[in-house]
Amino acid sequence: MAVLLVVRFFVAQPVLTEGRSMEPTLHDGDALVIDRVTYRFRDPEVGDIVMAITPDTRESVVKRVVAIGGDSIGIENGVLLRNGRPVTEPFANHGEMDGFYWGPIVVPEHHVFLLGDNRIDSVDSRHYGAVSVDDIEGRYAFRIASL
Repeated sequence: MAVLLVVRFFVAQPVLTEGRSMEPTLHDGDALVIDRVTYRFRDPEVGDIVMAITPDTRESVVKRVVAIGGDSIGIENGVLLRNGRPVTEPFANHGEMDGFYWGPIVVPEHHVFLLGDNRIDSVDSRHYGAVSVDDIEGRYAFRIASL
């Protein structure tokens, strides 16, 4: 039993996704494994899917890193702009995002900016702000099952 607890808290953690915010990449009820080791050796990178604690409610969420400390991030007519340049995101659901504008802001150092892949149906850093790297619990390793 002690070995299982050590693995869960320090190596890998199973989680269930809730909601549609990461569609089409992840779906409501997907069972995932979160790698809790990688970020002990490096910081999160743009494109990583992470489990993080939100700064407002302290809830755990699964979202994608779209910007890191020092980056400017915004949305212009539904298109994500990082450092003033459009970002190609074949994984993101941009449905109904035409005419949507947000930002830009500069992400503070030692923070990341998180968005759900289903931009129109995601509560993310646009709502609760950038997330400290210290509040990243791990990164998405693989899907165990879809429920």
